[in-house]
Amino acid sequence: MQPKGLEKMRLKRTFHCGKLDKNYIGNRVVVAGWVQGRRDHGGLIFIDLRDRYGIIQVVFDQQKNADFFSQAEKLRAEYVIAVAGQVVARSEETVNPKLPTGEIEITTEDMEVFSTSRTPPFYIEDQLDTDENIRLSYRYLDLRRPEMQRSLELRHRVSLATREYLDAAGFWEIETPFLTRSTPEGARDYLVPSRTAPGNFFALPQSPQLFKQLLMVSGVDRYFQIVRCFRDEDLRADRQPEFTQIDMEMSFCDRRDIMEEVENLVCSLFARVLGKKLHSPFPVLTYAEAMERYGSDRPDRRFGMELKDISDIAARCGFNVFKKVVERNGAVKGLLVQEGGSFSRKELDDLTALVQSWGTGGLAWMIVTEDEVKSPISKFFTSEQLADLSRRLEGKPGDVLLFVADKKELALKVLGQLRLHLAHKLGRIPGDVDDFLWVVDFPLFVYDDEEERFAANHHPFTAPLPEDLTMLEDSPLKARSQAYDLVYNGIEVAGGSIRIHDRATQERIFGLLQMTPEEAVEKFGFLLQAFEYGAPPHGGIAFGLDRLLMLMAGDTSIRNVIPFPKTASGNCLLTGAPAPVTPAQLRELHISLCKNEKQP
Repeated sequence: MQPKGLEKMRLKRTFHCGKLDKNYIGNRVVVAGWVQGRRDHGGLIFIDLRDRYGIIQVVFDQQKNADFFSQAEKLRAEYVIAVAGQVVARSEETVNPKLPTGEIEITTEDMEVFSTSRTPPFYIEDQLDTDENIRLSYRYLDLRRPEMQRSLELRHRVSLATREYLDAAGFWEIETPFLTRSTPEGARDYLVPSRTAPGNFFALPQSPQLFKQLLMVSGVDRYFQIVRCFRDEDLRADRQPEFTQIDMEMSFCDRRDIMEEVENLVCSLFARVLGKKLHSPFPVLTYAEAMERYGSDRPDRRFGMELKDISDIAARCGFNVFKKVVERNGAVKGLLVQEGGSFSRKELDDLTALVQSWGTGGLAWMIVTEDEVKSPISKFFTSEQLADLSRRLEGKPGDVLLFVADKKELALKVLGQLRLHLAHKLGRIPGDVDDFLWVVDFPLFVYDDEEERFAANHHPFTAPLPEDLTMLEDSPLKARSQAYDLVYNGIEVAGGSIRIHDRATQERIFGLLQMTPEEAVEKFGFLLQAFEYGAPPHGGIAFGLDRLLMLMAGDTSIRNVIPFPKTASGNCLLTGAPAPVTPAQLRELHISLCKNEKQP
């Protein structure tokens, strides 16, 4: 049996496999697709034929058509064929209720083979237990699987719904350059050497940040773009070197205006694409509140287990570890684990080792019983202090109280990580909740210990809160920004801010970042100059589209919602990129390669 080459198709598809049902019984149809499976029942051969729309059963009857029956005997998985025949009802005992087409089948009258196939390295089916590297190496096969097709469709539906919503809201979709200037602030840039300007480089954009601000200066008023961005940074399950953003910017607005527009967009997407109704406005937490209550600036609030401060009680107790931390202006934070009193000593020791691996000295614990509070350190507390601890953390018999004592920021961070770890371990996170919230009032600066200077917490174009402008020089780490993050089930899916729109304030921020006036002009002179020609107040936000899709799909890796992703090490197993280039290409770019000293 020879497949067709470039000859004209003899059988032209008239229906999609998954679109037929009992209403088409008696019709002659032509369907085309991939052979999902073949079952030989003596004089009858049953083929499951699959296309993007579903699966239909096709029947070859030796008595009715011996020639095509002999061809059907040679069909194998993933052959590409077209079949012409009549839609008939299945017998009652052969109806397949699991398939939308399970009440019908096609009796074959004609067949055309377009392409044969080698045996695939894995089955084209859902719930595949195959090494991800193999899937990525044969991504064109992996994408044939129904769950991957659903991911591609979800991506399309969300992108389409986004464009239609934002168009109706007055936004213009405008493309910004991919080849731009390197402005390294934060993650490393991907650099592109220029052939026509030897020794100079373009950079692939980490975001369209500066261009969308210039569009606001240009009077565009409302801009958006579904855009590819690039960051040369370490990877993880929800991060890729190239990713897609829903990028937005608005003029003459404050952050509440932007947050309301984003909430309306998100509610529209969930209703239209998933059929879910979200409730808005979304809750708002300040950064300080989020850290105090959850130990994270992207808190997962689908379960309780809020952190509590017990520093005042610790300061009065006889346990020197706690007392000395408080005396050094540290903090003692507590976490209640309901029914955690059943933890074994080994489990508690394992938790202690875990928090130590996160950078703190240790973990203290107390088990609440009907009669007492059991703990190696309970002897250092009075009965009243133990009762105060139980009340503060709302402990009941059978619960365990966990404590971390350290610098306040570290104690919160570690206990926040432990909170998430235990919630996952104990199955406390409900899977049917969509919890959105805003986190606002982030610190404007963080201190970079390696660089020994202040760094922008978000980016250097974020505006300070007006009431904190006076702190910039004297107490910069206390200054708060007009930044806001959208958090969905404990994962940041969007982040934005009101921008600085005057040259004086922007230069002031650059100065605090230890950027000289000359450096500021060299890197950002075009932006500073634009601010001198009438810049409106403006702000914006960017969604991580891949991350949002991952959560909407109920997945755990963005690689499953990206058509052709990179591995965790940044490689493309399908094409073999990154790869060497020829010496001639390097000469054209005036580039010579240094020997890698790590190589022998």
